[in-house]
Amino acid sequence: MGWPATDRYELPHAPGGLGLVQDVLNTRSIQQPRMPDLLADLEDAQSWVDGVVGAWSLETGLRQERVPLREADLDRLRDLRVDLNTLVGHGDQNHGGPILPSSSVSARLAPDGRVVLEPRGEGSRRVGAMVLIEMFTAQSLDTWRRLKVCRNDRCRVSFYDRSRNNSGVWHDARVCGNAINLRASRARKRERELGVAQPARQAVESGDHS
Repeated sequence: MGWPATDRYELPHAPGGLGLVQDVLNTRSIQQPRMPDLLADLEDAQSWVDGVVGAWSLETGLRQERVPLREADLDRLRDLRVDLNTLVGHGDQNHGGPILPSSSVSARLAPDGRVVLEPRGEGSRRVGAMVLIEMFTAQSLDTWRRLKVCRNDRCRVSFYDRSRNNSGVWHDARVCGNAINLRASRARKRERELGVAQPARQAVESGDHS
């Protein structure tokens, strides 16, 4: 079982349960061709939640029951997505960002002596609790800073940066990087052409008045 939103874009998954956070971000309608927003209506949102809860259970070993959603959960999930996009999309995740919706997390001592965090609540609150657990875990493992949003405004998919120095800004440098560089090159060419045309025009106008 994979992460349904991220799999739509054929992207590699973030490691472990961090794939959940990546998947929340990738529920948006992004890239070309446009994919549907998976949080647009209750039916699609429920199907997505069923998928990610199952994937998260497999990745973490924390078995979760089905999480039923209500209409009121849709706005909360979309708000969660917006807040996560602000946090991840800035690159500097230490800045003062939005406050994520309140969620309940419990801690218990496992038989092997490890402290295990478990989500609590219903509907969107349960999903939010899983997200908080994964944020805490990723920050502890120093993998949180590698979860990013593609810098190409026409793309904006969430990807996990596996570069050695964590310098990636595009989900695919050959696709989005080349597209951005091509647009920048064309913009510079237009500026040069305008820069040459403007003095010539001024010279003509000056000659007309002499």
